[in-house]
Amino acid sequence: MNENILKNLAWNAGNYMKFETERPQTWCTGCGNFGIQNALKRALVLEGFDQKNVLFCFDVGCSGNGADKIEGYSLHGLHGRVISLAAGAALANENIKVISFGGDGATFSEGPGHLIHAVRSNYPMIFVHHNNENFGLTTGQASSLTKKGAKMNASPDGVFLDPINTMDFVLGLKPSFVARGFSGDIDYLTELFRKALRHDGFAYLEVLQSCPTYNRDTPEHWYADRVKHIEDAKNYDSSDIWQARKLVEDLNDEIYTGVIFEDKSKMNFLRAIPNRKNTKTVLKDEVKRYGISEFL
Repeated sequence: MNENILKNLAWNAGNYMKFETERPQTWCTGCGNFGIQNALKRALVLEGFDQKNVLFCFDVGCSGNGADKIEGYSLHGLHGRVISLAAGAALANENIKVISFGGDGATFSEGPGHLIHAVRSNYPMIFVHHNNENFGLTTGQASSLTKKGAKMNASPDGVFLDPINTMDFVLGLKPSFVARGFSGDIDYLTELFRKALRHDGFAYLEVLQSCPTYNRDTPEHWYADRVKHIEDAKNYDSSDIWQARKLVEDLNDEIYTGVIFEDKSKMNFLRAIPNRKNTKTVLKDEVKRYGISEFL
C-alpha cells in the first residue's frame, strides 16, 4: 500500500479516537443512533475538526443520550428547546461549529416554533433531526410523524392522523440547506454530514432511523427497500425549491436521501444584520463589564 495512504489512514484513525469515549453504549441493539454517531465522527475527522472547535447540543430523548457517547464539549437542553440553546451558542462564538440533535417528538411536537425561526433566521449551525417516528425514550408513544395506522403504545387501535411531512414543512420556510439521510447508509450519511459542516447557515439534516424496540412499522429493512440517493433522480436540481418539494411528497415508496435543497446565496443571520456589516469581532468578545455602584 502507498506510504501516503498509510499515513492518512493512521492520521484519520488517531483523530477519530479523539471523539471516542470509554462510556458504555446504552442504546438498544440495532438502534439507528449508532450509525448516526459513527457517520458524524467520521465527517468531523475528514473535515479537520477537533474537540476544541465543536460544541454538541442535545435535546431530551434517545438522541439526547448521545451526549456522553461522543468526546467533546456537550450541552443538554430542555425537551424541544435545544435549537434555541444551540443558536445562542452559535451566535455568541462564530469560531466554533455548533451541532445540535433532537428527535421527532422534541422537534415536531414540543418545539416546532424554535425550528421555524431557526430556519427563517438562518442561524450558523447544524441541526440533526433523528426521525424514528415515535417517542422512543418514553416507551414508544406515537409522535406527529408516526405513520397512519401504526399501532403504538398509547395508540393500540392505530394512529388515525396523517403524519407531518418534515421535508415539505422545512422547505416551505425558505431554508438555505435541507438534507436527508438514512442511519443504515453510513458512508453516504458521512458525506451529508461533511456537506452540512461546510454550509454557512442553518443546515437541517434529517436522518431516518429504525426503532427496533418500539416501532415495528418501519424496521431497518423497510427503509433499506425504499431509500434512494438523490443522484439517481433524473435531471434533479437541488437549487430548485419547487422540484425539491415535489420530490419529497412520497413518504412510502421512493424516499430520496441526499442534499434535497441548498441556497448558497442566502447569508447567515450574523452576516445579514446591517449594523454588523463591518464588524470583525465575535459577540463573546464584545461583552464588557459595567460598574453598577452608582445605581446602588
